[in-house]
Amino acid sequence: MAQETAGDRPASAAILVIGDEILSGRTQDVNTSYIANYLAQIGVDVLEARIVPDDMEAIGEALNALRARYTYVFTTGGIGPTHDDITADAVARAFGVDIGEDPRAIALLSERFSQVELNPARRRMARIPKGAELIFNAISKAPGFWIGNVIVMAGVPMIMQNMMDVVGPQLAAGPRVLVETVEADGVPEGAYAEGLEKIARAYEGVSVGSYPAFTSAGIRNQIVLRSRDAALLSRATEAARAMIESLSRELAR
Repeated sequence: MAQETAGDRPASAAILVIGDEILSGRTQDVNTSYIANYLAQIGVDVLEARIVPDDMEAIGEALNALRARYTYVFTTGGIGPTHDDITADAVARAFGVDIGEDPRAIALLSERFSQVELNPARRRMARIPKGAELIFNAISKAPGFWIGNVIVMAGVPMIMQNMMDVVGPQLAAGPRVLVETVEADGVPEGAYAEGLEKIARAYEGVSVGSYPAFTSAGIRNQIVLRSRDAALLSRATEAARAMIESLSRELAR
């Protein structure tokens, strides 16, 4: 199921989080950070993330936009047993395929539920778009699925993480993005902003960002540099470190 990427371009990904409970603030989204970190470890670049409600049109619109733009789209949420779990139907509509009970999914659910327990609500979790491959999970047995470049997973974090472990080895992985951090404590962003911009321009292929944080000890500034080119990253990091050291000496006078 691995997708081809153009030339040496890394595989790209978007994350589509589905659920009214996320948008209302009732449930905190922890899946986006997990998926993004997982993909970063195997060299897949996450370039966009969206949250949409449990609405057929909203899901379909977002899905079609994202799957046309990126190597992979990972969705979480909306594949459970209740009436508002409509992700599978929305995906089927977006791909223009039929959806129905999948015997493979029924067999998996039967490993956990008796025939009496496998009621109509639970059987909803066996409705899979035609042509999709199942994504197994050892926790609840209810599968996710993979169709085209869209990977549909559960919203429950533990189950989603189990599905990522199944999907991960099948992805078109690439070189990892390497990360370096330069501490800029005691140096205000305004003092190094111009110099940081010059470094970013001088080292194309290195992503450079400044990230302030408020701590009990005061403001903590960090410069974070990212690149797949280890040598280039090293030179850019040394330039940033030298800039901060120079500014620190000036401010200490």
